[in-house]
Amino acid sequence: MINLLWTIYLGLLGTASLGYLLKGKYKSIPGKIDFVVSVITWIGLLGYVKHIQWLNPLTWKVITISALLWDILFGMLLKDHQGEDILQEISIGKRRALMFVTLVLALGPLYYGLFRYSF
Repeated sequence: MINLLWTIYLGLLGTASLGYLLKGKYKSIPGKIDFVVSVITWIGLLGYVKHIQWLNPLTWKVITISALLWDILFGMLLKDHQGEDILQEISIGKRRALMFVTLVLALGPLYYGLFRYSF
């Protein structure tokens, strides 16, 4: 049952990113880097869910820490949220707090699985 929930979560992450890719949302260099980082982290989560060791644990430790730092940097600072109408009325401090909470809720399980896979 747990593997089914992990697989559903992995499918939701992949579907969202592939939808963004098909809509052309990854036009900038940071956006393209984010897509590549996402694909690498999906591979790690898939390895965790299916109990397959693709690379050595040290490599996954580096990938996990680097990807986590990238997602925080990209989600909080590099991604252009300024043009979205829904965020115009929120102050920059509250906007960043909202983005952080969203990142934790959406990507928390991903990094939990990667942490378990690496360490």
